[in-house]
Amino acid sequence: MNVAGAGRLAASLRAAGVESPALCYQCQRCSSGCPTAAAMSIPPARMMRLAQLGLEERLVADASIWRCLGCDSCTAHCPYEVSARALVELLRQKAMQEHLAGRQESFQADPQLAKGIQALGQLGGRVRQFRNVSGEDNAARLAWTSNLARQPAGLDRQAGAETVYFVGCVSAMFPMSYAIPQSFVSLLQKAALSFTTLGSAEWCCGFPLMMAGQLSQARELMAHNLEEVRALGARRLVLTCPSCYHMWKHVYPGQLGEQLGFEVLTASQLVRDLAAGGTLRFGEPKRPGVVTYHDPCDLGRKGGHYEEPRELLAKVPGFQFVEMENSREHALCCGGGGDLETFSPELTAEVAARRVAQAAAVQASYLVSACPQCVRTLAKAARARELRIRVLDLVQFVDAATEG
Repeated sequence: MNVAGAGRLAASLRAAGVESPALCYQCQRCSSGCPTAAAMSIPPARMMRLAQLGLEERLVADASIWRCLGCDSCTAHCPYEVSARALVELLRQKAMQEHLAGRQESFQADPQLAKGIQALGQLGGRVRQFRNVSGEDNAARLAWTSNLARQPAGLDRQAGAETVYFVGCVSAMFPMSYAIPQSFVSLLQKAALSFTTLGSAEWCCGFPLMMAGQLSQARELMAHNLEEVRALGARRLVLTCPSCYHMWKHVYPGQLGEQLGFEVLTASQLVRDLAAGGTLRFGEPKRPGVVTYHDPCDLGRKGGHYEEPRELLAKVPGFQFVEMENSREHALCCGGGGDLETFSPELTAEVAARRVAQAAAVQASYLVSACPQCVRTLAKAARARELRIRVLDLVQFVDAATEG
């Protein structure tokens, strides 16, 4: 046993505000609930045991830490709420430091590990260079607005707007996700809210860098984004991406060492409140059917937001809502979290296939989520299996059902 190593890990986790691996008594519930444990040579419970023994170097040199989705299913199953994800994030930082410093010896024994960590290093390089995950010119952040039915005034950094919409990289930079910010802006227009965006001044929230073991590099992005939002004087920030929401709500204050000074809301919270207050009105259903809801990990397990999406779906007339076998805190991950798709796209596809199979099992016509990455990953899985299921974001579904 490496007592010094075990103490370092425990101290680092306490500093991050999470429980120490010392609380783990090897009940194996984390491993049984982990969607990728079968693909790990060291599953979550074993990671905890090695951490207790201080065997950090063994963990850092194993691909298992990169096969974690960061979904927090482990914590949801743990009697003491010990977070294997928090341990993984610390280990990834150590592994990426080794990679970026050119010390590759510990990774070369596993070709997939060497290839995967190189891809993650390149992802970090793109984000640092282009300020987004796509590697495209960040000046194209508002390309999704080009075919809006109604062009809103003041969309690009309008000082004095009460709401800033932080769009996120996936929705802003990938055409297949443009419908999400377009639908959300349509809802804001129907509600006659004063809003703006950061336009090309919006940088990646930092989540992909954090999950790629590059937290220190992500702080520059966080500080920039906070400065830009404050400069506009808005009283609230609203987000359609749960990973961005997780960063702003739970990571930014701690990493930047200060309170934000404005309210941070998910799109589902804001739209739920607008619908409850009668600002948004639902019309007659156009294509009724069976609808089910997929809880995004960053919105649900990490954020505790289970009710608002369901309350909204219950308000849409003409649809029968059904839950899948796994829902709420025990929902299956879509497979798109934790930078896994960059490290192992095959494993992402395998996890996503399990989730769309659950939607098919309840005969859903619509699979709704509240996350651009979940929608993208699950839609791809549904197409690959030729399932007759429409995969939509919550704001798309609600926008299509409301008048105005």
